[in-house]
Amino acid sequence: MEVILLDKVNKLGGIGDVAVVKPGYARNFLIPNRKAVMATKANLASFEERRAELEAQAAERTTAAEARALTLAGKTFKIEANAGDEGKLFGSIGTRDIAEVISAEVAVAKAEIRLPEGAIRHTGSFEVDIQVHPEVVVTVTLEVVAQ
Repeated sequence: MEVILLDKVNKLGGIGDVAVVKPGYARNFLIPNRKAVMATKANLASFEERRAELEAQAAERTTAAEARALTLAGKTFKIEANAGDEGKLFGSIGTRDIAEVISAEVAVAKAEIRLPEGAIRHTGSFEVDIQVHPEVVVTVTLEVVAQ
């Protein structure tokens, strides 16, 4: 299924690109979230008319994301968790727990937090990536300490 991207989508393309995606991805994610429209002649024509407006909106969102990233850059957050004598946690710390701690200072959704190695299961200091926009990723330090 061919779609016209109205916003930058990771691993697909940027504004105005025509991408071939699976129908379910288009129907269930891209189109409802207004990230794409079906690639028809009428939609291509209407997109070309609105191209400057869409690019201006995208630049605005990128600028806002960079401002949020600057407020987060270089910060250290502390989480207390139950842990054993050797530093192994009873349970784990996931994206929801991290989002709650960071959201006390700056609004962050749990979907924006990237944990490439999975949930945190030990005490110590960890680098956590926060993707505030497809083009803007900021790294914060998370210190996990035993209660």
